[in-house]
Amino acid sequence: MRREHLTKIVATLGPASQTDKEIEALFMAGVDVFRLNFSHGEHAEHEKRLKSIRALERKTGRPIAVMMDLQGPKLRVGAFADGVVELVVDASFRLDMEDKEGDVTRATLPHPEIFKALKPGSELLLDDGKLRLCVEECGDSYAITKVVIGGPLSDRKGVNVPGVVLPISPLTEKDRADMEFGLQAGVDWCALSFVQRPEDILEARELVAGRAAILAKLEKPSAIEKLEEIVELADGIMVARGDLGVEMNPEDVPILQHRIIKMCRKEGKPVVVATQMLESMIDRPVPTRAEATDVANAVYEGADAVMLSAETAAGDFPLESVQMMNRIIVRVQEDDFYWERLAGQRLAPEATTADAISSAVRQVGSTISAKVIATYTTSGSTTLRVARERPEMPIVCLTPRYETARRMAIVWGVHSARTPDASNMDDMVATAVQQCRIDGFVEGGDRIVITAGVPFGMPGKTNILRIARIPEKGAAQE
Repeated sequence: MRREHLTKIVATLGPASQTDKEIEALFMAGVDVFRLNFSHGEHAEHEKRLKSIRALERKTGRPIAVMMDLQGPKLRVGAFADGVVELVVDASFRLDMEDKEGDVTRATLPHPEIFKALKPGSELLLDDGKLRLCVEECGDSYAITKVVIGGPLSDRKGVNVPGVVLPISPLTEKDRADMEFGLQAGVDWCALSFVQRPEDILEARELVAGRAAILAKLEKPSAIEKLEEIVELADGIMVARGDLGVEMNPEDVPILQHRIIKMCRKEGKPVVVATQMLESMIDRPVPTRAEATDVANAVYEGADAVMLSAETAAGDFPLESVQMMNRIIVRVQEDDFYWERLAGQRLAPEATTADAISSAVRQVGSTISAKVIATYTTSGSTTLRVARERPEMPIVCLTPRYETARRMAIVWGVHSARTPDASNMDDMVATAVQQCRIDGFVEGGDRIVITAGVPFGMPGKTNILRIARIPEKGAAQE
């Protein structure tokens, strides 16, 4: 089950991709991580899809990561008496807590936390930023605004408050119930929506309690102001460009994407680029050239993974979308400039034994034209540090823990395999050689570089680098 692509593919499951056959087809086409979007669907539906993934995992013998994506707080206006109103530029429009249907002059906004954060001059964005209001007067339960950008406004459209940290948790009661369900069911990554500050990650980590890795979705400008702290606290990051683009100028989003990827590379944390990557393939069998370029740019920048949302969850061409994304990634990898750019982005190792070994592994592997770097790891930290180097060859992650093997499926260049921990040096080499043969990475005469830690099986002890030559069949191990 060797993959040709190094940048991983995340695909969202939904009505268009929920049967065993459909999920297997997506996996065979190149999906490494399946996303369960808890903004839609019932627990029973998600459980069924998760069971299909685990059955596929047993069938193929390859660890597969499952990400649960929590909905987060949804700030919305109430309903309108006529279903829709037309807001006119420069008109006055009132928002309040009164529980009655709205009209062209007012609407219900049942979120006291928003009113508490407002002040004259604050802006409100409605319906994904299509409408813009400016606050002229406000109190604890109301705001009188002026329409800056008008248009139609219908029932329960979303509200964004740019430039304001709202005094709310990213975890609603629904999210907490969904999280507990997903963790008990065995998801590997928990994607946290509406992250505004580092404390949001700490709150989620206390609830997760080590049962999954935490992926912080960067959707709010306030999170960018605390980017370094959030990246440090989270296990991974998602650049949620669609939501981020609602509260920020469109021209700022590509720059932020580059900055976030660079920060994640520095910290050795996986980063997923998401939203609208091949959106036209929801109802067309081919993407636009701009979309293909968008995916390629994320790959060139060194992202660990790129994500498909509605393309695979609800689109007419889910399989073709994955195949196209795989083709784009592989084509970029064939470009010499891709490798030159990754080399130019490489950071100096930190003054630790683990970083010294990880940096040396890449250099040695390149010098001797090794086919594979094999990393022994318990927690995944060794594999992450090697992946941070973006070596020219694949990384085979050897771990005795299912959860580690699955979590590493989202990381650039990593092929996970669950193997018993090594007991001595000879066992370490023999197991690595055997697994690399099984997975089709090597043939007789090839060389691999192995990194591990002594004592074996102890996390955080990366201190060994070993070169091994793959013996011809029937020959003794070198």
